[in-house]
Amino acid sequence: METENKKILLVEDDPNFGTVLKDYLMMNDYNVTHAKNGMEGFEKFKKDDYDLCILDVMMPYKDGFTLAKEIREKNAEVPIIFLTAKALKEDVLKGYKVGADDYLNKPFDSEVLLMKIKAIIQRKAVDSVADSKQFEFSIGNFHLNSKLRFLTFKEEDAIKLSPKENELLRMLALHENDLMPRELALTKIWRDDNYFTSRSMDVYIAKLRKYLKKDDTVEILNIHGEGFRLVVKKDE
Repeated sequence: METENKKILLVEDDPNFGTVLKDYLMMNDYNVTHAKNGMEGFEKFKKDDYDLCILDVMMPYKDGFTLAKEIREKNAEVPIIFLTAKALKEDVLKGYKVGADDYLNKPFDSEVLLMKIKAIIQRKAVDSVADSKQFEFSIGNFHLNSKLRFLTFKEEDAIKLSPKENELLRMLALHENDLMPRELALTKIWRDDNYFTSRSMDVYIAKLRKYLKKDDTVEILNIHGEGFRLVVKKDE
């Protein structure tokens, strides 16, 4: 679900730093599992599904590179961020070769780590929505054909949507009755998340609401500070 806390596996052998980092991420609404070495990290990874892994490079028993290889063999998609005390070019290249999404040198600014986590998870979400091949949707008494950009209400003539109206309604339909994060739509449709694109999206949401008001079982809700929900009430 979009609204659930994202789960992070943190593998860090320094107990003090690991505890502080875990607490910081949890304060920022992430669900964090902390493993104290590579072997423990892989055991925890096998037992649960994670949205992202943060791995220290230098660890006893099993280093971060070896752990990343094992994780990649089980899951080719889960994002991996490496933490390293050594800013050696060979290490960085080795990290990317085993499938790292990003790299941070210790000591680092914790806010930078937060931004990297958010950007990587958001990018993965954009990729998964972009990969969806579905183009026909029933939305209450409406039918959307997003290939032709036709929105049809019951037996009435179809409305031809603009490209952005069409993409936005398709994305809402893919998230029907769930949160469609504002950032996800802006990144996917407008290719940018800033004040101006955000205002532009609000204009398009208003246009879609106008089209959909013919059906009182369909509503686009504004979830303050988060995004939108396309709510379709089912017949009792």
